[in-house]
Amino acid sequence: MSRLDSTDSTDPIDSTDPIDSTDSTDPIDSTDSTDPIDSTDSTDPIDSTDSTDSTDSIDSPDSIDSPSRVIIPPPEMQNPDALIGTVKGPGELPHEYLLITTDDSKIRVGEFVYYEARDGDKRRRIIGTVKGRSLVRSLPDAFLADPESAPAGIASMIGLDAGTPEIYQIEVETIGYFSEKLNDFVNPRIPPKPGDRCYLASSETLSKMLSPKSAGEVGSAHIGSLLTRPEGEVPVVLSVRDVVSTHLAILASTGSGKSYTAGVLIEELMQAYNRAAVLIVDPHGEYHTMQALQGDERFRGADGYVPEVKIFNPDKIRVRFSSLTEADVKYLLPEGASELMRHILSQAFRSLKNDPKKGKGLYGYFDLRDAVLAQKYEGDGDRTGNAPSIDGLIWRLDSRFDRRGGIFHDSEHIPLQELFKPGRCTVLELSDIEQAEQQVIVGTLLRRVNKARVMTVRGEARGGEDLLDYPVFTLLEEAHRFAPAGASVVSTNILKQILSEGRKFGVGVGLITQRPGKLDQDVLSQCMTQIIMRIVNPIDQQTIAQTVEGAGRAMLAELPALTKGQAVISGVGVNTPVMCRIRPRLTKHGGETFDAPAEWAHWHSPDEESKREEESAIYLKESSKKKSEKIGGIKI
Repeated sequence: MSRLDSTDSTDPIDSTDPIDSTDSTDPIDSTDSTDPIDSTDSTDPIDSTDSTDSTDSIDSPDSIDSPSRVIIPPPEMQNPDALIGTVKGPGELPHEYLLITTDDSKIRVGEFVYYEARDGDKRRRIIGTVKGRSLVRSLPDAFLADPESAPAGIASMIGLDAGTPEIYQIEVETIGYFSEKLNDFVNPRIPPKPGDRCYLASSETLSKMLSPKSAGEVGSAHIGSLLTRPEGEVPVVLSVRDVVSTHLAILASTGSGKSYTAGVLIEELMQAYNRAAVLIVDPHGEYHTMQALQGDERFRGADGYVPEVKIFNPDKIRVRFSSLTEADVKYLLPEGASELMRHILSQAFRSLKNDPKKGKGLYGYFDLRDAVLAQKYEGDGDRTGNAPSIDGLIWRLDSRFDRRGGIFHDSEHIPLQELFKPGRCTVLELSDIEQAEQQVIVGTLLRRVNKARVMTVRGEARGGEDLLDYPVFTLLEEAHRFAPAGASVVSTNILKQILSEGRKFGVGVGLITQRPGKLDQDVLSQCMTQIIMRIVNPIDQQTIAQTVEGAGRAMLAELPALTKGQAVISGVGVNTPVMCRIRPRLTKHGGETFDAPAEWAHWHSPDEESKREEESAIYLKESSKKKSEKIGGIKI
């Protein structure tokens, strides 16, 4: 039996069951003169001759027979969406309205509802998202005071109908109708009229509207499902093209699942329908588990494609000294460098640039060192000379660059083609490298990538280091290290340049941070797709509200209440902001929080104690029956 029987006079919303014309409460009753879908209603503002696509409009039947018949509406007139309330009037802002409902379960913040209106000669479903709700009528407080007595029972004892005593006022923010031609929402700016019926959009309807792509489609990234519906019912699928070209920000407090979400996105980028060229800058060593992609059949393509994962540990990372700028070298100088030392260093760089051979980048650290020493002279009379400053500068340079096994090298570096390749995920593990060097590594790398893509797109590349003939995507963990707010580090300016210009040259950047308030706001504001998870810190919340476009105030107010694995997704990667439940990862997550009590208990387990005894035991050589000998009075 249908949940909504046509014989139930109190049920307003079953449009899929046979509809009896004698049921006065049926919303599609041919005898109901107030029904906006009744072709006999001469006052209906939506003409029955309107014929449009079923996703944008609802047509009236060709004819309606005698009212004594049971009429089954044609498919385009059957409305599977639940009738949940009635429009009360306009809201606080021009694009908002209020509706009244008795529903206490379906209408939650982040849900999607719609009303029907005419736009020109077409009938539209104007979608909106719920941004707030308030209780406008309930049982008296006295009925609720005694927890031992059911309020409904008290109401029935005194003759009150307590079937639906609560009435709610819902604030709705209008999005618009969905245009299949544009694959996006269009706001016709047609406000609803008081008394218009409002429907809860079905999961099937939302699946066609919310995401610009379908799961498994080329250029798609299935990131999760709509939080207000059962898991998996309404997929949330990002457009990889928009995410990569206009940049991404993943923002969350520690432990909320930001690295897990990044892993889900990487899995999607490595699928056979994307085969992306991805580089992960990993300051904590959390992404080594991505190697499982290589042997997982779920990522294999029909043509034999298998994703590749390449990890560069700190001992394999090399930066060619000539790729460093003067600002990089000055930034890496230990504390205490004077202005005179910096001036001498600038003069040394100028002499290298003017050298016919070395000026083309064919120089190493010791060439710079010689250029510094060439400026040394002894004091004359009252002149103290610059010898002490040069000696101090040389000492500082040697302490940074003249180290065996260091990351800075005269000739070696990692070729761009090793770092980026379609179908390859490369991980740069920087966990054992100090922060200043991490910033220089990232700044140098981004400069090289940006230069290569610019030259390739403009047709100026002649091969080698300057040729990179495919778009690339770089994911930066702990992004506030590389573009901190209120400070200038060597990686900030190149990040700003790529975020503002990279779209034209196929250089995409993803920023991941647990402290949005510590991230440069100019950098954050240029990430056009945002995945925002649980944020509790008020400064971080304020930063997001000021710099993130698209996500409404109501959704941002939900950030402290989100639990692990839940996110607000907004921006160009989706058609409209949504509250999302991140899907489970296919590969193991490498950033799990340690269970300290379990680790302590395991340390005291018999197996661990036995292992420690074996490791600390003194090695004794097997005894020999041979008599000891003496040499020079010493027993052997």
